[in-house]
Amino acid sequence: MNTKKELAKFLAEDDSHKDITSQILSDKKITATIVSRQDGVVAGVQYAKEIFGIKKCTVQILKKDGQSIKANQTVLKISGSAKSILSCERTALNLLSRMSGIATSTNLLVKQIKSVSKKTDLYSTRKTAPGLRFFDKEAVVIGGGRKHRITLSDMIMIKDNHIASEGSIVELIKRAKKKAKIFEIEVDNFSDAILAANLGVPIIMLDNFSPQMIKKTINQLERMGLRKNIRLEASGGINTQNIKEFAKTGVDMISVGSITNSAKAIDFSLEI
Repeated sequence: MNTKKELAKFLAEDDSHKDITSQILSDKKITATIVSRQDGVVAGVQYAKEIFGIKKCTVQILKKDGQSIKANQTVLKISGSAKSILSCERTALNLLSRMSGIATSTNLLVKQIKSVSKKTDLYSTRKTAPGLRFFDKEAVVIGGGRKHRITLSDMIMIKDNHIASEGSIVELIKRAKKKAKIFEIEVDNFSDAILAANLGVPIIMLDNFSPQMIKKTINQLERMGLRKNIRLEASGGINTQNIKEFAKTGVDMISVGSITNSAKAIDFSLEI
């Protein structure tokens, strides 16, 4: 990912070089700060710095990615022409707010998981905003989570619609094994989970399984001597209210789409 090129696209989307309001300002040099308006985990400061840097502004980072922030704390200090700073303002704030919101919601869930299971990790999904996937996924990592697939080319993942389209879970698993050593299959019932394990699937997603059903599956895999060879992922309907119960089951991975597709942005403002 050429981040500078992507950030320049964001500025171009806003026609920042044609900011007709900033054009009526003088060439005065100013200093501005970006201030948090609520508590959270900051993410995206480096990219915000790059955005202002495209317009030849000088930026000092006061709060690094991954650090906790409180309301009214200064995160960045920017120096440059008023025209340049103000033409970048909204683009930088939008990205910083979104990434910090994702990092904050991710961090909250990671803390809950780790309080009951050190072996279980939180994973992002591909439920990201079009054009922002790289930055959404980076924010998840900053918040303490992990990336799953970034693109469709990263790993074979056989999902319900693939199975429905082809009509045979067994045939798809056979084909996947010929293509790759590591691949994943989504199952929605106990029988298919055991079938996939018997067929040597390395990663099995237990989709919309209850914690009780996950535990039943794990117990059966342990009795069969297969548990140590398989990574198990819990997915579907997992939130702040129930994530501890899923982590207690002993799954290796928990994926939550809401951390990227429904995260509440952290409020920041730029002050001259």
